[in-house]
Amino acid sequence: MTRPDVTGTTPVPRTWRKPPFIANPWLRYGLWLAVVTYLVWAFGSLPFNWERISEGLPRAARIFGGGFPPSFERWGLLFTGFKESFQIAILATLLGVALSIPFAVMAARNVAPLPVYLFGRAVIIISRSFHPVIVAILFVAAVGFGPLAGILTLTLYSIGFVGKLLAEEIEEIDWGQVEAMRATGAGYLATLVYAVFPQILPRQVGLSMYQLDSNLRASAVVGIVGAGGIGGTLMNAFGRYDYDFAFAILLIIIAVILISEGISGWVRKKIW
Repeated sequence: MTRPDVTGTTPVPRTWRKPPFIANPWLRYGLWLAVVTYLVWAFGSLPFNWERISEGLPRAARIFGGGFPPSFERWGLLFTGFKESFQIAILATLLGVALSIPFAVMAARNVAPLPVYLFGRAVIIISRSFHPVIVAILFVAAVGFGPLAGILTLTLYSIGFVGKLLAEEIEEIDWGQVEAMRATGAGYLATLVYAVFPQILPRQVGLSMYQLDSNLRASAVVGIVGAGGIGGTLMNAFGRYDYDFAFAILLIIIAVILISEGISGWVRKKIW
């Protein structure tokens, strides 16, 4: 119970309120007004062609109507395309995760000297700067159509994503284990193997499983530009107006991603 103060009156209980992110109310409401003004201006200046949109709605209805019921008659093409997508995703994940570890070490400021740190960060930033479709177009032009372009694309994509998160994980490790290894006279490589890598191993496994899921999805996208996989089959189906077969491919893609998500969740539970 609350005790009376020196005046003999019972004080009114106070509740704590989280302070605003911006303390100055003029600045806070001014920023809100600026954001709302920008959104109104941005939507008002976009060139919406409402006549084109109204004409496109019936075409979209015909496309979706033509996709039902989905056709699985050409299951041979489905099997071949998805087998190639799996091969691309698995190989790209293995190569990308293996290459991301040294780049993550180089991009961690607490375990790498400044020149090495700048080089590692530059590689990771470049790997993450472009969408996989853009990179796939470049590799298709360099090595030709086929799964090799898809493997190279997703390997580079994996290095950028996994390497960045691993580098941040290394920078947040418990430094006491590193100092203990150095106190025993251990070298740089031994310190990494016995003091740094054990601390990031659970995170490494989780990132690897997530990257495999991401590469499975991306393998269907990069195939549209000729980098192998089921994406090429999907693009050809749309080009021939085989909407029922295209919808079957989309359903299989969703089912594969759901299954891979369930498997990755089961693996993470077993590890942790």
